[in-house]
Amino acid sequence: MKKSFFALILSVLFIGIVSGCAQSTSEDEGKGSGKQTVKIGYFPNLTHSATIIALEKGYFEEEFGEDVKIETKTVANGGLFMEAMATNAIDVGTVGPGPLLNFYVKNPEYHLISGAVNGGAVLVASEGSKVTDLKDLDGKKVAIPVIGSTQDVMLRKALQDVDLKPTTNGGTVELYASAPADTTALFVQKSVDAAATQEPWGYVLENQAKGKLVLDWDQFAWGKDSPNTVVAASQKFLDKKGLAASYLKAHKKAVDFIQKNPEESQELVIKHLKKLTGKELSKEEVASAFSRLEVTTDVNEQVIQEMADISKETGYIPSSDIKGLIDLSILGEVTK
Repeated sequence: MKKSFFALILSVLFIGIVSGCAQSTSEDEGKGSGKQTVKIGYFPNLTHSATIIALEKGYFEEEFGEDVKIETKTVANGGLFMEAMATNAIDVGTVGPGPLLNFYVKNPEYHLISGAVNGGAVLVASEGSKVTDLKDLDGKKVAIPVIGSTQDVMLRKALQDVDLKPTTNGGTVELYASAPADTTALFVQKSVDAAATQEPWGYVLENQAKGKLVLDWDQFAWGKDSPNTVVAASQKFLDKKGLAASYLKAHKKAVDFIQKNPEESQELVIKHLKKLTGKELSKEEVASAFSRLEVTTDVNEQVIQEMADISKETGYIPSSDIKGLIDLSILGEVTK
């Protein structure tokens, strides 16, 4: 029987913890067989579809070759991803740009080396909130996934455009951090007036909690240039000659496959997540999510800088100087 994404995420959180604990963080892993080990991180989430497809299609194995051992680690949010990268449990993978730049400002050992997904985030109002546009958020309570998350920063950008601010910065809009799995209940209980969330949670809120779409993915924050997921790599990984190029070749293959074969890609994502959790997403949820995102290797560097500026203004980071964060040189070489 197919379950809703709400049911899926409960299992995902457990599986993410178990799979994370099962991964070795030893630098000597694989040395006995003469192989290097590459530890790839991602979220069991539709906005990480490029990584999922690369795994399902065997693109990483093809590009790394027999002398490289591949390990994977799933995590539940960007903060956990970056913490894992900081402790060498992840070498490379997909994560939101918000957590990545937050860590980079504190320690410039992490780099954005490709785009992965743009869009994929929406603003949805709860039933009875009387929120029909951004200005109506004045005095309202809005759910975000995590403080400092990409959706948090996107919401702050959207509020700036209508001269509103969060209460933490002297404004009138209260931001409420809540795991996406809990947002449906918050809508039903009328505990929040809206949610800035990524897909397929927008679909879930609309179809299971009587939510109303306020800003679609191409209208929210920077629109189609809003980076949802990017490829992040540690400096240690980039220093290992050839590995980053191999990863990005596989990543580009996955992006191209998704663009050319959307329906088959959706089926593979459903299959992959079912293997992780034992539960199956509905085709409708997945199709809706894919219609609200763009899988791409492109990166709008100006948008990333604006995200850093907003994070600094908010007090999340001490500086918005992210010079050196974005390194697209290897991507440029492999996509010639």
